[in-house]
Amino acid sequence: MGRIDRRQALLGAGAATIGALAACGTSAAKATKPVASSAPEPSKAPVVKRRALTLTAEENSKRGDPRWRIDRVGGLHEIEGWADRASVKPGETVGLHISTTAATYRVTAFRTGWYAGTQGRRVWRSGTLKGQVGEAPRILAPTNTVVTDWPVALTIDTTGWVPGFYSFRLDADTGGQRYIPLTVRSGDARGKIVLINGDTTWQAYNVYGGHSLYLGPNGAYATRAKAVTFDRPYGGNEGGQGDSEFQANLLPLLTLVERLGLPAEYLSDTDLHNDPHALDGALAVLSPGHDEYYSTVMRARLQAARDKGTNLAFLGANAIYRHIRLDSSEVGANRLQTCYKEPQEDPLFGRDNSEVTGQWRYDPDPRPESVLTGVFYESNPVKADMVISNPGHWLFAESGVALGTRLPGLVGGEYDRVNLSVPTPRPIEVLARSPLVCNGRSSYSDMAYYTTPSGAGVLSTGTNWWINAMAGASGLDCHRVTYAVTTNMLRVFMNGPAGQQHPAADNLATLRA
Repeated sequence: MGRIDRRQALLGAGAATIGALAACGTSAAKATKPVASSAPEPSKAPVVKRRALTLTAEENSKRGDPRWRIDRVGGLHEIEGWADRASVKPGETVGLHISTTAATYRVTAFRTGWYAGTQGRRVWRSGTLKGQVGEAPRILAPTNTVVTDWPVALTIDTTGWVPGFYSFRLDADTGGQRYIPLTVRSGDARGKIVLINGDTTWQAYNVYGGHSLYLGPNGAYATRAKAVTFDRPYGGNEGGQGDSEFQANLLPLLTLVERLGLPAEYLSDTDLHNDPHALDGALAVLSPGHDEYYSTVMRARLQAARDKGTNLAFLGANAIYRHIRLDSSEVGANRLQTCYKEPQEDPLFGRDNSEVTGQWRYDPDPRPESVLTGVFYESNPVKADMVISNPGHWLFAESGVALGTRLPGLVGGEYDRVNLSVPTPRPIEVLARSPLVCNGRSSYSDMAYYTTPSGAGVLSTGTNWWINAMAGASGLDCHRVTYAVTTNMLRVFMNGPAGQQHPAADNLATLRA
């Protein structure tokens, strides 16, 4: 997308209400107040087929720590930091680069998950560390790339850590706190649901040091960065706790997967680029609510997995929209993310058009995202009801929806739709077609499901707010429906290629635009 004005309210609301998986109504039902750390009772929600105890289930039987959340986000430069690796395998080390104006601080590592609703478990804590203020960021010309040259404050050994998504909480003695995110992956996706965090997208929007891929310090598009680095904290002058994108756009989904005890693998977006075997044998890959930036390699590996029978779910909108390149930074491999956005500005324009960074759908080498997602991004910002058009579909089992059921406000802040003017997989089945008006133009959003010759099933929700709604974030009163549909998807996807049991029944001819 080309704007940066549509997520701040969601990020704050999502962090405040994650875990509120209470009963969900439709437009005909009375709104209910979200209840913290609750969810539909297993007897009333779709049940996943019983399996042997998984590592996920064993881990979540341990006592959680409700104190894992931040009490007070640190003020400007009060405490902040970044990790020199986006992901590790258990037993590998990660270095934390930390700057603080406090005299002392501590670091605590929490693994996030279900944990009976607490959603976090403490796995490690440092002693008291002496604070040190890092040097001001450098801005590298001509790409306006922000780099922080902070030394490693401490190195952490992850031996014995269970794969998952982790948050290092930095606690300054002055009371300010921030997170540093880390993915711990097993390196083996066989027979598992793969959860992907969207850290290439996190970095695109990261304004730390004054420059993101959207804006410069004066708020102008012209002074934006053309390349951003992972060698800086998440956040910026506007504040932010360091992992707001994770908490709003992935944590509710992670919580459900772990509550169900499903065997899971955990990946950073960059793992798709770094590891050619990252998706080998995966039963399904789940793309989070904000997953916009893909390299050629990332996209090719996701498509190859689908073509071998791995199911895919895009639980957001605007996925695989921007084309990036990943290169080495001064710290390590594939930590520099380039996206000129305007193809003619890219030095590779006319030299290697297959790697020019802009929108995947446009010249000089157009490859629309719809080839993978089945749907096509259209616009933002929008807020509209999702309208159910195919209530008999297996994904809606036990959800309580009927033809024409309206799920208030579920379509937003970006949306996708099936658009046959671009390459679209067939057969494709529209499950919800939702009329809307965006920027003065009447259109609609589509939730769609298609199947492939490999047997893979692919679901796209067509809205950024699906995962937020699972947690009751931003007032979205659709918890039970989104929870039930996502559970049905997981149940079927865990049994192998969904198209073998549930082939899509193309219904485009019967739908009205």
